[in-house]
Amino acid sequence: MKARIALLSILMLSFLSAFSQQDTMKLNSVIAKTNRIAEVRPIEKVYLHFDKPYYAVGDTMWVKAYVTFGLHQPSELSKVLYVDVISSRDSLVKTLILPVTNGVTAGSVPLVKTSFKQDNYHIKAYTKWMLNFDQAYFFNKTISVGSPAEKEVNTVVSVKRSIKNNLPLISADIIYKDAQGKPYANRKVTWNVASGLFNALADGKGTTDQNGLLNVSFTGSKSMDLTKAILTTTLDGGKAKTYDNVFSLKSASSSADVQFFPEGGNLINAVPTKVAVKAVQSNGLGADFSATVMDNTGGTVSTFSSQHAGMGMFVLTPQSGKNYKANIDFKDGSKKSYDLPKVQDNGFTLAVNYSDTSKVVVSLLADPSYLASHLNSIYYLMGKSGQVICYAAQTSLKNAVFMASIASSKFPTGIAQFTLLTSTGLPVGERIVFIRHHDQLDVTINSDKKSYAPRQRIELSVLAQSNSKPTEADLSISVIDETKAPVDENTETTILSHLLLTSDLKGYIENPNYYFNQVNEKKAADLDLLMLTQGYRRFVYQETLTDKTPDVSFLPEQGIEISGTLRTLNGMPFKGGRVTIQIPSRFITKEVISDVQGKFKFTDLVFTDLTEMVVHARNNVNSRSLMITMDGAAFSASDKNPNYPDEKLNIGATMANYLQNAKKILENSRVLEEVVINAKAPVKGPSYTDYPVLNGLNPINSNAIPGELLNSCNSMLLCLQGLALGTTYDAQMNRFYVSRDYNSGVKIPMAIYVLGMPEEVPYLLNLNPSDVASVEVFLKDEMGLINRANHTNGVIVVNMKKEAPPPRGTKVSMDQLKDVLSQSSIMKMSINGYTVSKQFYSPKYTPGNTIFGPDLRSTIYWNPRLSSDAAGKASVEFYSADAKGSYRAVIEGIDKDGHIGYSVYRFNVE
Repeated sequence: MKARIALLSILMLSFLSAFSQQDTMKLNSVIAKTNRIAEVRPIEKVYLHFDKPYYAVGDTMWVKAYVTFGLHQPSELSKVLYVDVISSRDSLVKTLILPVTNGVTAGSVPLVKTSFKQDNYHIKAYTKWMLNFDQAYFFNKTISVGSPAEKEVNTVVSVKRSIKNNLPLISADIIYKDAQGKPYANRKVTWNVASGLFNALADGKGTTDQNGLLNVSFTGSKSMDLTKAILTTTLDGGKAKTYDNVFSLKSASSSADVQFFPEGGNLINAVPTKVAVKAVQSNGLGADFSATVMDNTGGTVSTFSSQHAGMGMFVLTPQSGKNYKANIDFKDGSKKSYDLPKVQDNGFTLAVNYSDTSKVVVSLLADPSYLASHLNSIYYLMGKSGQVICYAAQTSLKNAVFMASIASSKFPTGIAQFTLLTSTGLPVGERIVFIRHHDQLDVTINSDKKSYAPRQRIELSVLAQSNSKPTEADLSISVIDETKAPVDENTETTILSHLLLTSDLKGYIENPNYYFNQVNEKKAADLDLLMLTQGYRRFVYQETLTDKTPDVSFLPEQGIEISGTLRTLNGMPFKGGRVTIQIPSRFITKEVISDVQGKFKFTDLVFTDLTEMVVHARNNVNSRSLMITMDGAAFSASDKNPNYPDEKLNIGATMANYLQNAKKILENSRVLEEVVINAKAPVKGPSYTDYPVLNGLNPINSNAIPGELLNSCNSMLLCLQGLALGTTYDAQMNRFYVSRDYNSGVKIPMAIYVLGMPEEVPYLLNLNPSDVASVEVFLKDEMGLINRANHTNGVIVVNMKKEAPPPRGTKVSMDQLKDVLSQSSIMKMSINGYTVSKQFYSPKYTPGNTIFGPDLRSTIYWNPRLSSDAAGKASVEFYSADAKGSYRAVIEGIDKDGHIGYSVYRFNVE
């Protein structure tokens, strides 16, 4: 990856003397060292293309992944990608492990009802190499999954946070309706709020009004953390029925905030400065406002208002000794005053003008006192895009105002970061600008007809071009019925908005595709305002000047890797030992030699799903005096979703149209199930009824987790956290709890039984998930025979397969004992390999092929492996479904030179 560098003289308002040879060599050194770091520590990015923006339980989520580095070229580094699916409570539900070839891969996530429920899911994608760098480079997206099942109680909730008596006031309005839409009027409701560990925040009672509306409000402390707060309500439904509903209060986790961003970084005496303002609501979204800026004498300095997503801007020429404040009037009628940053008595900064898109004009500004004290001092102006220095120049300070006019063609499309540095590498001022060349991959889509009938063959032709020339591109295409799954294009995440914008900015970006959808002069101005207000990555040139290369803990994976350490029984590393791995199901046998620290690693392994294997050191003469310890797998922590403002409070109401269609699909599938109801009854598997001590449990109160769902688990403990519905795992206490009781402050742990014997949570770590037949979760022990005896609340029963190790107390032979207690130099384990993805099914309505039942698909066609040929051409064919309406085809992709493209095409089914 070569930098595109231009060493240019700055065009100043006054004449500049020639640069000294010593300073020029120093600047060249900065550039050379920066380029070297980019070559040895390239940063990867990941983008995921989904078939549609939201889903229902029972759907399959289809995904294509693009892994890039440099200037968006397909990455040649990592060959393994991880995709985590995380619930709104930050519990890992599923991880995909996907093989990457030429920078791309594809997969699918079946949203089975035993693992998924109605919720907002955080999708996070990364490679192991990316764990070495800022997690802001990870792909993060919030996807809502609704439930098509009919509910006896439907709710719509709104949550807001305000200040009362200098304390946070949380208020929630909840409307309760039955399945027919009739309000639950004049019904009693009890409620409680809990957050984190042993932290009950509030509780109370209320009664719904004639419209089914209930208001819940409580005052908290200034330090109150609502990030994981849950509001639980219990509605009296009459006839001895009660209905529990749970609501996240995450959207009220922070107070409304207003921040000020002087261009270049600081307010400097007598230097005219743009000051950008960003106002954010408690839910993380922008807040519209109008404002008046006043100084400490009471004089009005400026009036302005927000122009987009809570962002606005005004110009201020600050004066030393004066303080400034902004009086903000919010759209909801509230008012508040905020202090502006303090004025510096002297300083040096920069400002940028990109109104003429052919050039970037950078103004360097100093106040008179700073000019006098730093006259003739050397400064560097650096312009970067990603890790690439695209522009570099140096000058000596001779005037208070001077300028550089830089051709924008020196920068690729995307964010350019301009930094003004002292000769020692200390940043004086920074500014980022979005450069737009309209040079992305041009993908043109055409259909063979203007409109189609239901169940008719459709052919789409594709032409991919780069710089008006045909190009071979790796593409993915999704076609959805927009009537069933409406799309807000401003809120979409696209390959353009992610790779060019959000992946190079820290923090949450509201409606990122707004800046790429039908671009006009206003949107260009709004985008520049975003550049002024959004936090950005400060490149530490001081590390470059010291020739420091960032340390890394993880190397790019070329395949699945398994590693460990070979030691003697007294714990000393064993060098030169022969370590063998055997994977019988794949007929794989490999041998490696341990290094001086006893470490060994098997690389480039290829296997799928949960696979049994053996790692041993028996091929050493002294094998009985050796022991093997295996390294744990490194994964990204399940931290807070950076895009939590995208979470929907009322998923059911927001996705009503989509869920109505999903409900029809569900009802149709039930009819099909009834057709085969006379099939042979399944063989009864192990269950709690096999153990007399558990016979007092009532199956009505249980949730069953079939063993098939556990086959992809690395850890029983980790999987139960996501699959055991109605339970909460407390990591600090290392216990499972019944969620409803835990959230109301009752912290009595659940009992755990394995093979009819009581066990503690750590015992689960010893279980091989593939040996588990099923897990039964009982949220109630009505007879109390188990819970009273063990001082527990609820029961988790783990049923093992018949071929699993026998329960405790069972007599075993010496051979069986040796098999269970194997030698220390032999490790038996099960490891998750690559995730096997399903093939998208697209029906073919040929004359001789009639398909039973209605075709209610919302995703009409999905193809993650579409490639254009040397002429830039590609084509696909598929059949329309039954419904009439507008179909939306989206193609995204990339060519080998890093040109990225996004195209939308619509056609009708009539």
